[in-house]
Amino acid sequence: MSELTHLELNDRQRELLLRGLRYVRSSRMLEIRETPDKDAEERSNELTEIRHLVAMLEPSA
Repeated sequence: MSELTHLELNDRQRELLLRGLRYVRSSRMLEIRETPDKDAEERSNELTEIRHLVAMLEPSA
């Protein structure tokens, strides 16, 4: 997953992506898990990836 892709987004597209990422982050954080040990690490990794994506897309970046 080290392949880079360059996208040119207008402000509206970037905002839609950010809104979607925030929704996915909230959904993943609130998800009820039956087996916390295995899922906790996977969930943590996904949340870290989402944070990185949001940081890349935010206008201040």
